Amino acid sequence: MSDSDDRDDFDPYEDEGEFSEDESDPAYIKFLEKYELGKTIGTGGFSVVKYAVNKETGENVALKIVQQSNAQMIMEREIEIMKKAASHPNILHLYDVYQTSKNIFLVMELARGVEVFDHIVKHGEYSEHDASIIARKIVEAVRFLHSQGIAHRDLKPQNLLCASDDPTDIRISDFGLSKVFNQATMMQTCCGSPEYVAPEILMCVSYDQSVDMWSVGIIIYILLTGCFPFWSENVQTLYQKIMNGAYRWPTKPVVSESAKDLVKHLLEKDPKKRMTAEECLHHPWIIGDGVPSDVSERNWTDIQDSRKKSSFKH
Repeated sequence: MSDSDDRDDFDPYEDEGEFSEDESDPAYIKFLEKYELGKTIGTGGFSVVKYAVNKETGENVALKIVQQSNAQMIMEREIEIMKKAASHPNILHLYDVYQTSKNIFLVMELARGVEVFDHIVKHGEYSEHDASIIARKIVEAVRFLHSQGIAHRDLKPQNLLCASDDPTDIRISDFGLSKVFNQATMMQTCCGSPEYVAPEILMCVSYDQSVDMWSVGIIIYILLTGCFPFWSENVQTLYQKIMNGAYRWPTKPVVSESAKDLVKHLLEKDPKKRMTAEECLHHPWIIGDGVPSDVSERNWTDIQDSRKKSSFKH
């Protein structure tokens, strides 16, 4: 979970409450034996995220509390996926799970930085070389997910957290829409975030983990230009542009031909021809061969205007 507050101001005993729990519940008692509840980081429709402290180690962690009655089946899948993915250094770690009669408690790694997107917007200017390092970390994590039979299905800058002040110290988060797959199965649920969703999802046809690589292509395009390859304030028009698959590169900032070639193979309409994560890691731009190191200014206005839109699922 992200942590944008100053760590020197952390008070683990501030602002307790904001969720209902049976204090006599054995699982809750066991949780409190190991962790001290802290102040609230954020709230959602069915959950609250709070700071917590591991009493044994003194480590600050993030605690996501989800109501059992509203999200039990979804959370069971998310927990299964996070446990499978926890060993990769660029994926948010899940430490402990406690299930009471009322709530599910997910004890997770506390990402001390901000969202990768927030870091980029704050600094504004950086090089293609910087972007290639960030992109490689993302692709390495996606390759690991796919090797474990996991499709994320909602990759976007908001779900990429900085674990520290280093923008390349990345953690992929939010596995609420993720799905376990195998080579014999295809996925059908229409889900994702509008600007990052692959065309086959919008066409309501069966799809596989290659939808993640389309999203990676969108993210890399944003890292390179500061704008979306497909954009419209009208959602239906946006979807039509995505399904057409046609996009252009802005005249500024100047983007290398190597970077354009990579994005071309990721924003490939035919998922069978789309570059896999493994193939992506062998591309010269991802490796860093000849990647321009000159700093260019990017315009983040369009991204800022739409970045708060929520994911959808039909």
